[in-house]
Amino acid sequence: MKASANSIIMPDIFANRLLRFLTTFPAPPALPDEVLALNPYQEPPVAKLLTQFGQKFYADHRPRVALLGINPGRFGAGRTGVAFTDPAALAGACGIANQLPQHPELSSQFVYRVIEAMGGPAAFYQDFYLGSLYPLVLMRHGKNYNYYDSPALQAALEPDIQTSLQRQVQELGLVQTAAVCLGRRNGLLFEKLNKELGLFNTIHVLDHPRYLMQYKRRDLPTHVAHYVEVLSSILDIER
Repeated sequence: MKASANSIIMPDIFANRLLRFLTTFPAPPALPDEVLALNPYQEPPVAKLLTQFGQKFYADHRPRVALLGINPGRFGAGRTGVAFTDPAALAGACGIANQLPQHPELSSQFVYRVIEAMGGPAAFYQDFYLGSLYPLVLMRHGKNYNYYDSPALQAALEPDIQTSLQRQVQELGLVQTAAVCLGRRNGLLFEKLNKELGLFNTIHVLDHPRYLMQYKRRDLPTHVAHYVEVLSSILDIER
């Protein structure tokens, strides 16, 4: 894929830039509604897996198209360090052995169906980057929480989400002609901030993988095909 004219490419390889972004993103001192923000990438076992993943799939300077979800869950990226990748996918699809509990994550299962349909992880990750609008794990009373589950929480986190988007574009060197938003509710804030910041020319909003696995499972082949169609159309423009 060719680099977009408005992409910002930094001198370090993508893997190192990603690790630096994730490990240095600060957790807020306090949040409303008893919500906690945790940075799992600062934990040595998680950072080690993320580093292994980066060395295998992101060890180059290629600009990548961003697919951005809401915020990571504790059993997916919270353990593996890789967005939308549970321990089973990290080992089975990506070939990175781990001793983590094989707790299945629905979002990961859908995403890796899409990745397989696009040629597998090696082909997919050379063109795409999976991440989140807000990169830290959010927990409330021991359970996963989304930034938009509380109006007060979203208002409190919006400046950090804005910073997160800016840093990902500028520091990672993302393609800016188009980005993909995972989740319709997620798209409301993503599109609002993008209008304010002017980071991406186009945002394609898709149904969230977890939603599709929970409520549209009968039609999964159709939804996988739709994801592939949208992602392939972006690559066709970039090439």
